[in-house]
Amino acid sequence: MKKYIIYSGLLAAGLLIGWALFGGVSTAKETHDHTETSVKNQQWTCSMHPQIMQPEPGDCPICGMDLIPAETSAEGLAADQFKLTKNAMALANIQTAVVGDGMLENTRVKLSGKIVENEEENVVQVSYFSGRIEKLHISTVGEKVQKGQLLATVYSPELVAAQQELLIAMSLKESQSALYKAVRNKLQLWKFSEAQINSIESAEKVIENFPLYATVSGTVSAKLVTAGAAIQQGQPLFEIANFNTVWAEFDVYENQLHLFKKGQKINITTNAMINTTLASTLSFIDPILNEKTRVVIARAVLNNVNNVLKPGMFVAGEIEVKASKKEIIRIPETAVLWTGKRSVVYVKTNPNEPVFEMREITLGVKMGSEYNVLEGLENGDEIVTSGTFTVDAAAQLQGKKSMMNKEEAAATPKKRHVSKDFQNQLSMVFNAYINLKDALVADDSVSSKAAAKKLLGKLQKVDAKLLVTADAKQWMKFKMEIKTASHLISETTIIKEQRVSFNSLSSALTAAVALFGISEKAYEQFCPMADNNNGAYWLSTESAILNPYFGKSMLSCGEVKRVLK
Repeated sequence: MKKYIIYSGLLAAGLLIGWALFGGVSTAKETHDHTETSVKNQQWTCSMHPQIMQPEPGDCPICGMDLIPAETSAEGLAADQFKLTKNAMALANIQTAVVGDGMLENTRVKLSGKIVENEEENVVQVSYFSGRIEKLHISTVGEKVQKGQLLATVYSPELVAAQQELLIAMSLKESQSALYKAVRNKLQLWKFSEAQINSIESAEKVIENFPLYATVSGTVSAKLVTAGAAIQQGQPLFEIANFNTVWAEFDVYENQLHLFKKGQKINITTNAMINTTLASTLSFIDPILNEKTRVVIARAVLNNVNNVLKPGMFVAGEIEVKASKKEIIRIPETAVLWTGKRSVVYVKTNPNEPVFEMREITLGVKMGSEYNVLEGLENGDEIVTSGTFTVDAAAQLQGKKSMMNKEEAAATPKKRHVSKDFQNQLSMVFNAYINLKDALVADDSVSSKAAAKKLLGKLQKVDAKLLVTADAKQWMKFKMEIKTASHLISETTIIKEQRVSFNSLSSALTAAVALFGISEKAYEQFCPMADNNNGAYWLSTESAILNPYFGKSMLSCGEVKRVLK
């Protein structure tokens, strides 16, 4: 009996142990499967850089800190939408605004320009006879002269001979009166006054060094001869400017031309006259567009009796325009990102949650610090107005449609079919860009400056006439951005400033290369830490990463985003 009791106890203990072991395995497996599902859906972020989102734990690609679990509430988002945490919104100072109707009537447009000479009031003092300058009585540019003031004395064999003819004709005055009058008229054509001619006759003496007098009052703006120089009849000697009135000339861009017309009132200010506004009207609008700067000159005349306004001074103009009575949407320029052909903004799609998506728009004329929106936005849309680049960086890191992720964008412009000649010219610009990139990689600001100047030279050789009209207009936009950025690089040896401009240069050139193509392969590369952790792109001829934004301090930071062929 005792034996059965022991066996029963052992059997019960065995069953208990087996249940614990096998039951525990089953429970553990279910728990493990649940954890795998949870980990699979979990996103990880950085406490210092909340825009970072990764599907697995690790280090922050910006600061290297350990990533922490992020909130996962992306259910119901569209493919191109992404969400930022409230912490990210606060740290990046991301601000939004609701767009609505704006009236174009009575809108004031600001223009920049400078003071120039009033060419209508300028006079060129010329020589009325041939000879040699014996003495100049005006020594420097900027001297003021009065009408009738002695400018120079001139020795002229022609004048000496003509005066001798006068003395001879004077003795034959009674018998040869026609000859006498002809000689006097000849001297008058050479600007001899009646008093001078009478003086020669009364003294019966030839004037060897003839005085040259100013025919107008003004300021000498150019001295075109020197003492002892031989001069010919009709040769310019001095330029005399009258600064009682001056011109204020303003640059008007081609997309603003329809807003302006002759006779419009304009208010002008300058640093030379603080708290003073000069009222004038547009007296002239140049009918010819400058093909290099893409601007037209608009001009106003200003009174300058006190000589306060000097040629070369910068001025600002403000003019009231009435472009349309139609209500249209206007947005601040800070909201716009440029992709090359078109522009983009980020729209907040959920009024209660920080959910965003990129929206491509078509811009109209710029009115002050705002753009008119022709397509892409509707009344009531809420857009990002501050921190736009940070939002774009977050879209890139989450793999969403963004300004630079063009390969993922549905509205990517189709590649143009252009001539080989144009592609070869663009390739020369690209190769000059590569030399600039290599100099930045080497931390060589002096070579970067020189390379930027060479790039500008190659850029000028690109012939837009090889393109059809639509493509030519697009190229000119790229060219202006490339030229501006390259010029800024060529004007400094501060490598930090060069790298800021290089970012803009890379964006414009990348868009041009992607649209028109070049005769070689190019790699578009990206560093998330460049541009103050907003990320920046550049082009390279090789897949190996050599970072131009950090140089030797972080040479291999980056990755290849796409290949342009």
